Amino acid sequence: MAVPKKRTSTSKKRIRKNVWKKKGYWPALKAFSLTKSLSTGNSKSFFVRQINLE
Repeated sequence: MAVPKKRTSTSKKRIRKNVWKKKGYWPALKAFSLTKSLSTGNSKSFFVRQINLE
């Protein structure tokens, strides 16, 4: 039989939310860094074909 659970405290909710947000921080930072290196042309891991718009 379904029984309602106790309410989760605000501090526990905040801790869980911060853990979840922190998981995405490093991949986002890495993606931003890679995008930055591609846009400046300093990338060593990708070969980008240059398009002349002349």
